Amino acid sequence: MEKKIKILGIAGSLRKQSYNRGLLQAALEVVPPNCQLDIFDLEEIPLYNQDKETNLPPSVVRLKTAVRAADAILIATPEYNYSIPGVLKNAIDWASRPYGDSAWDNKPVALMGASPALQGTSRSQYHLRQVFVYLNMHPLNRPELMIGSAENKFDSQGKLTDPKAHQKIGELLVALATWARKW
Repeated sequence: MEKKIKILGIAGSLRKQSYNRGLLQAALEVVPPNCQLDIFDLEEIPLYNQDKETNLPPSVVRLKTAVRAADAILIATPEYNYSIPGVLKNAIDWASRPYGDSAWDNKPVALMGASPALQGTSRSQYHLRQVFVYLNMHPLNRPELMIGSAENKFDSQGKLTDPKAHQKIGELLVALATWARKW
């Protein structure tokens, strides 16, 4: 029997009913049987401060531990001002520090995002791919999942209502599991 692939999901938004938190909740509904998806909430991660690298805040220790325990990472991110949301970049920076102790090293990663904009987080996702080069992460190239006009695909409680998007999330998870097994 194949070992279950442990996927760590991270939303790049702190808003409780964010579309991207909704994407991760939808992913829990379609996670393949050979995978386990756990979601890490970035709400308690403090702003990065290099002075605290020698004595990491407990929430950062929990983040780094969760990243290291995962076989793969799934990031659901909005796009803020054509780029990566600050809360997500902050968490990425914390988990990569101190220098030489990056929890992200050699991790397979998949991206998805939802936005009211038509491009559906494409610029944020491409900027993350640039960051992944330095972090030595292995982004999944396909399928890409960028959901535009998100306000039409989620209900008032933040639940994804679009069946095609549910299907695409399932396809992304299957591809991520396959990708993680290669690494």
